[in-house]
Amino acid sequence: MATPYSQARRFGRLAVPVLTASALALALAACGGEAPSGTTAGTPAEKVTLSIALFGDFGFKPLYEEYKKTHPNVEVVERVTQFNDHHNNLVKRLATNAGAADIEAVEVGYISSFTAQADKFHDLKQYGLDKRQSDYLDWKWQQGLSKDGSKLLGLGTDVGGLAMCYRKDLFEKAGLPTDREKVAELWPTWEQYIETGKKFAGSVKDAKFVDSPGEIFRAIVNQAPVGLYDAQDQIVVGTNPEVKKAWDLSNQLTQNDLTAKLAAFSPPWNTGFAKGSFATIICPAWMTGYIQEQAKDATGKWDIAKVPGGSGNSGGSHLLLPKQGKHPKEAAELIDFLTSKDNQARVFKEEGTFPSIPALYDDPSIQSFTKPFFGDAPIGKIYSDAARSLKPQHLGPKEGDVRVAIGDGLGRVEQGKQTPDEAWAQVISDVQKIK
Repeated sequence: MATPYSQARRFGRLAVPVLTASALALALAACGGEAPSGTTAGTPAEKVTLSIALFGDFGFKPLYEEYKKTHPNVEVVERVTQFNDHHNNLVKRLATNAGAADIEAVEVGYISSFTAQADKFHDLKQYGLDKRQSDYLDWKWQQGLSKDGSKLLGLGTDVGGLAMCYRKDLFEKAGLPTDREKVAELWPTWEQYIETGKKFAGSVKDAKFVDSPGEIFRAIVNQAPVGLYDAQDQIVVGTNPEVKKAWDLSNQLTQNDLTAKLAAFSPPWNTGFAKGSFATIICPAWMTGYIQEQAKDATGKWDIAKVPGGSGNSGGSHLLLPKQGKHPKEAAELIDFLTSKDNQARVFKEEGTFPSIPALYDDPSIQSFTKPFFGDAPIGKIYSDAARSLKPQHLGPKEGDVRVAIGDGLGRVEQGKQTPDEAWAQVISDVQKIK
């Protein structure tokens, strides 16, 4: 059974039950006034079907509809699976050279695993997409390059700048401040976040302070200069004191009975939003849309404050082009369209995923963007500030697998199967087997 942390290995997108979207007629990008790709004036374009494999709702469906208006020769079919299944399936499909979609989404925790297999993907430079480099955050662009930096394998969709979402009604019940600035003052550090949780638990008995420890661990580690890997792609879980610090702090939440023991993206976790079962949750931008969907009757009860430590990243994805696809030119054009500046801004406003294009962070429509559900919190400004303050961290080739091993350990502690020391020893043993 998946642990809270491994269930939450969405990072960057919502892990949801398998869903095949109905095929949408659509065509690919063409310059204004030109005939669709592959056509000449007065000649119908060849019918093309493109598959795009995602892990959850990326908010692309309205964008397909926009294409549909002017590019009737392309049909797009989404293949949507749960987070872990999606990435595991891609590993197998690349190994067998069969079954990959024309376009594959890859979350940041796994991006290094796939960019290390440059021979399995098209170089997007061949289709002119290196023109997009100036659009992106430098570190986001670098994540999409091959290991040697010579090939462009993926264009970024979003980043997961961090904040902390909290229930104002539960904070009020606990006698804690509810104003987002005052709330941020409660926890400039993670140690103070835990102390706030203890105060909360002393007053509120029908809700827990946090859903589970897994995302807390990830947030703390992601704030460190070095995370699970060093720059030489060596796993440093057992030698990096920042990792052990994150482990100890996360387990303090469990040991003080501050967690609701709800596995992320499980049905009980979804129900927990609706019931108000926990008061705080690590909240990258994309999480805001998920909370709003799951807690439909909680308008005005949730708000957003700065995360302990001030910044960080949790998630973000890229779109890659496997060589198995039959229409790489058309697929590359679609990637370009879906990740454009205007469309990243649109998806943020509609779905909550935050753009990886920094020019948007000063856009008045982003800066002034609020959501009534979150008490008109200045979401655009909060996540723009978080994205600007991000300090990129090197990600190793098996980053996702290492995180799952650690998450399993956190889950064993939360379930009472092991002490933190016993679980840590097993984690160290488990990650040493990851090659």
